Amino acid sequence: MASKFSEEDFSCPVCCEIFTDPVLLHCSHSVCKVCLQKFWETKGSRECPVCRRKSSMSDPPINLALKNLCETFLQERSQRSSSGSETVCSLHSEKLKLFCLDDQQPVCLVCRDSRKHTNHKFCPIDEAVTDCKEELKTALKPLQEKLKIFTDCKLNWSQTAEHIKIQAQHTEHQIKEQFEKLHQFLRDEEAVRIAALREEEEQKSQMMKEKIEKLSRNISSLSDTIRAIEEGMRAEDVLLLQNYKATVKRAQCTLQHPEELSGALIHVAEHLANLKFSVWEKMQDIVQYSNEEL
Repeated sequence: MASKFSEEDFSCPVCCEIFTDPVLLHCSHSVCKVCLQKFWETKGSRECPVCRRKSSMSDPPINLALKNLCETFLQERSQRSSSGSETVCSLHSEKLKLFCLDDQQPVCLVCRDSRKHTNHKFCPIDEAVTDCKEELKTALKPLQEKLKIFTDCKLNWSQTAEHIKIQAQHTEHQIKEQFEKLHQFLRDEEAVRIAALREEEEQKSQMMKEKIEKLSRNISSLSDTIRAIEEGMRAEDVLLLQNYKATVKRAQCTLQHPEELSGALIHVAEHLANLKFSVWEKMQDIVQYSNEEL
């Protein structure tokens, strides 16, 4: 299986990495599909990157066998890494003693001499660990500072959000209180104005009642007089003449004509005039007084 091969067996001759979508040329060499396309674009001609043999195919087929082997190799290497063998090279089963400064990864002595790491710089693992920790410590400091800024900001914003709720509840309570005062003021103002209207209504109604009663008495008196005169006119001649003087005197009415009504109706204008403005001015006083309490 793939475990019997080394990493070099699955490495692309162009990028020196494990094959990705390897294509098979007529010369039997395999190259990553992307690497081949870039190589052809750079060269300006279609030839094998290994043997320089011309290729007649513009789109070589995928080497499925090699692709499957590469995927299996990568999977086995991943499993070996996750099984606790991190201190041993997954390719050569040698102890990882060096750190490749170019690839930024631990390697064994065999890896150091492989083609993949040609002309690369190395340092001992312990030195690399010290340097990496210092670099990470330096990189970690601004992250920690930013985390503190974010945490403090979140706390502040959370407190602000809670304060917004408290503000809204308190303000709603005050709004209801102010409107209740205004409602009560309007109810009181309405009661006062209706009471004044009722009082005027009672006065005017009593006045009209007295006038109507007086007029009714005059009508009754005039009706009696007219009826008596009409009866005297129907009497016998001698009797009519005997009573003529008294009848004429009775016909002389001393009653005054009904006086014209003046000021009898409700003074509607006085009750409604400037109602909105006078009430609004008083309401403004209430609102201003309430705001001073805040």
